[in-house]
Order: sequence, then C-alpha cells, then structure tokens
Amino acid sequence: MAVDIERRLFTIDEYVRIAEAGIFADHERVELIEGEVIEMSPIGTRHAAFVANLTHLLVHAVGERARVWVQGPLRVPPRSLPQPDLALLRMRSYVREPATMSDALLVIEVADRSLPYDRTTKLRLYARANIPEYWLVDVRTEAVDIHRAPSGETYAEHRRAVAGDHVAPIALPDAGIQVAAIFL
Repeated sequence: MAVDIERRLFTIDEYVRIAEAGIFADHERVELIEGEVIEMSPIGTRHAAFVANLTHLLVHAVGERARVWVQGPLRVPPRSLPQPDLALLRMRSYVREPATMSDALLVIEVADRSLPYDRTTKLRLYARANIPEYWLVDVRTEAVDIHRAPSGETYAEHRRAVAGDHVAPIALPDAGIQVAAIFL
C-alpha cells in the first residue's frame, strides 16, 4: 500500500520567525528555497577568496549607483529566501525594508560543490523571479556563466566568460570587470 507523504512548506515570514526563535544554530548555513529549508555547502577557502575579489571589484565598478549585497537574504515571495553570494541591488536603504527580487539588478552565485544545484534550482528560481541577470562563477573552471533575459524557468541568453574577457552587468554596462581578476 502506497502512502502519500505531504511536505510542510514554509512561507518567508514563517521561516524568519523560526530563525528568530533560535531553532537554527548560529553555525548552520541554511536558506529557504521553494518552501523547504535547504542546508548550504560550507564556504571553502577559494570560494571565500573569489567572493572577496568580486566584492572588491564590484564596489569599485558600481560606486554609488548600486548596493553590493554580500551573502544577504533576498526575498522571492511567497516561499523563497535565498542568500546569493553577491547581488547588485537598487540604491536604497535596506535597514527597514528587506531586499526583494524587484531590487535585484544582478545575482551572483560562486559555486564549487553546489554547481549542479546552482545551475538548475537556483537558475530556475532567479529566472521565475524575473531577476534580469544571473552570474554563476564556476570555481573549478574559473569561468563565469552569464545568464540574461529571464524567460519562464530559464534565461533566453547565456554566454561563458573566461580569463581575458571583460564582463559588465546589463544594468550598468560601464561597470565592467576583468574575469581574470576574480580568480587572482
């Protein structure tokens, strides 16, 4: 006899209350994706270095035209609260009103062990949320997959940038960086 098992999916507000209640240990790296609490991969040394390099490069490239959001939550209602490694957000204060998908100009995931997940689940989530651009930094190949023009559960445009290439967010085309500089 088959038994149907139902999952209890959480909303963003429920997840935030759970976190505020201290249910998750301080050292736990989790995020809410499509209503499920997902354990995130530990941050390795190369991953951390590439996030630091990208942060430095983007802060200088965008200046006061966008907020560089580092490993902060991004609300994708009703049931997702991912924590991308980086995002470029519209320039405003996020103290009283949290960052939402409509604030995101660009979302970046730096991926090593999480590469298959970021290429599928995260890509679909960001495309459905209509985030205009998603960069996936591949730690192993030292390349950047650039996805633009969300269309349903995917992006209509994709290109891979490697050392020697120059990349810029579509929202700020003059805020470019050298791909090689990410991996120094």
